[in-house]
Amino acid sequence: MTQQPKVLIFDSGVGGLSVYKEIVARLPQLDYYYLFDNAAYPYGELERQTLIERVERLVSAMVAKLKIDLVVIACNTASTIVLPKLRAILSIPVVGVVPAIKPASSLANKAVGLIATPATVQREYTHDLIRDFSQNKPVEMLGLTRLVDIAEEKLRGKSVCIEEMTQLLEPLIGKVDVAVLGCTHFPLIKEEIQSVLTEQVMLVDSGLAIARRVQELLAVEFGQGERGKREIYSSATPWQEDALNSALSKLGFSPVRPFPLEI
Repeated sequence: MTQQPKVLIFDSGVGGLSVYKEIVARLPQLDYYYLFDNAAYPYGELERQTLIERVERLVSAMVAKLKIDLVVIACNTASTIVLPKLRAILSIPVVGVVPAIKPASSLANKAVGLIATPATVQREYTHDLIRDFSQNKPVEMLGLTRLVDIAEEKLRGKSVCIEEMTQLLEPLIGKVDVAVLGCTHFPLIKEEIQSVLTEQVMLVDSGLAIARRVQELLAVEFGQGERGKREIYSSATPWQEDALNSALSKLGFSPVRPFPLEI
């Protein structure tokens, strides 16, 4: 039996599972390993150099330990800072995520909304994307840390308060016709965001584009072969671990395993 490629998906929390879902829908035969650095969650509050060092050491250790063939950095904050360094030290492909400003701008008639973390909204990289790809469409930026927590809570079975979501998203209501989900956590609460912004607003994220890029880089067939491995690791004991493991089992993962690393 031919060994399937091994893919590592990395994030500070469970947001990268939205990217995993898109990739596994196309390529269920691959072996997937997910690592979330919850010991340092949320990444948006870390100093730049601290973030670079953590991601470099964690990802490098996992790549060596599991003989990974491709890495997906499923975190906008980390991607905008760490990708050049990771690509310099690893000999395998590293795929990152960036806010889908370019496709959103081509779809918008009125204005684009960017829903992201405060760190992503403030980052120079994001402003460069807007300058390069959305010159003719205004971009309304909304930085929300609370939405990240809501997505983490929803995955563990907590219902989402639509009234709170409406208050959080109020600055965009009625002002945009396309909204970019600029954090990998946000597709996990896509239905709730859609209900608040209404069906007239198109929601755009990077998940499908990443899945296509992974398939292209690994040169594998769409959905061919038996189902691969699904393992998930964390850098600290997850909160509400039992509820999290229940949700993860539905995605095909075994229970979360500790990945101790002194950093």
